[in-house]
Amino acid sequence: MPVISRFYGVIIAMYFNDHNPPHFHAKYSGYEALFTFDGSILEGELPNRATKFVQEWLS
Repeated sequence: MPVISRFYGVIIAMYFNDHNPPHFHAKYSGYEALFTFDGSILEGELPNRATKFVQEWLS
């Protein structure tokens, strides 16, 4: 899994040829969520603080 970014314990990654819609994976302290590129969570969950970090990174 290619890692795109790491910050504040959050790992952002994307898989090649993954399913639609386009998304990226965010992992944090045993949690994992799939985010669309507008910042919405498709699947999974992260703590609120980590979700805000990811959304800020995306903007």
